[in-house]
Amino acid sequence: MARIGLLGGSFNPAHAAHRRISLAVIRALALDEVWWLVSPGNPLKLAAGMAPLSARVASARAMARRAPIRATVIEAALGTRYTVDTVRALVRRYPRHRFVWIMGADNLADFARWRDWRGIARALPIAVVTRPGYEGLARRGAAVGWLGRFARPQGDAKRWTRWSVPALVPVKSVPDPMSATARRVADPGWHRRPTSGALTDSVTYRALPHRTVSQEDR
Repeated sequence: MARIGLLGGSFNPAHAAHRRISLAVIRALALDEVWWLVSPGNPLKLAAGMAPLSARVASARAMARRAPIRATVIEAALGTRYTVDTVRALVRRYPRHRFVWIMGADNLADFARWRDWRGIARALPIAVVTRPGYEGLARRGAAVGWLGRFARPQGDAKRWTRWSVPALVPVKSVPDPMSATARRVADPGWHRRPTSGALTDSVTYRALPHRTVSQEDR
C-alpha cells in the first residue's frame, strides 16, 4: 500500500512554498510521496495569464527534483476538471494506494466554494498546512464549521490510513511568503523558455501535450 499525498494547483509557476509544504506533510504523515496535480484549467481562476500546461509541468518537475514528489497532469488523462471528480477517479484507479488531500489554510478559507466539497472530504482525509496570515480567515471559513467536528490531532497524523472519513488534520510548516504571483512578477518570461527533450508524465508515463500558446503570448 502506497501512502500518497495529493496537492492540486495551477503551478503557474511552481515555487519553493509548494516544495516546503509537500515535504512538511511527507514528514508529518509519513507519506511515500506527494503527487502535484498540475491542473489543465482551474475553474476558480481566470484563463488570462495562465501559462501553457507544458511550461507549468516543466516548472513543477524542476521544483520537485531530488524529492519524493511527482508532477502530473493525470487530470487530463482522467478527463476530470473538478477536484471531487479527480479524487474519486484516483481512488478507483489505484485501489492499492491510500490518498490524502493537501491544502493550505488559504484554500481551506475558500473550500466551501469548491464543487461538492463535502464529497471531497468524504472521499479522503485532508491535511491543512498553516500559512501566515490565513489562520484566522480559515477558521471563519464556511466549511470549517462542518469540518471542525472531524479534526484530528497532529500527533496522531502518522496513523491517518486508519481513520474513517471525513478527517481533517493540521500540519505545521516553516512560514514561506513565496507565491506564484511573486514569481511571475520577478520573472515574467519564465514560461517562454524552451524545455529540453520530450516530457512524459511521471505518474501515467504518457507523453505530455505539446506546448500551446498562452494568453500572455498572444
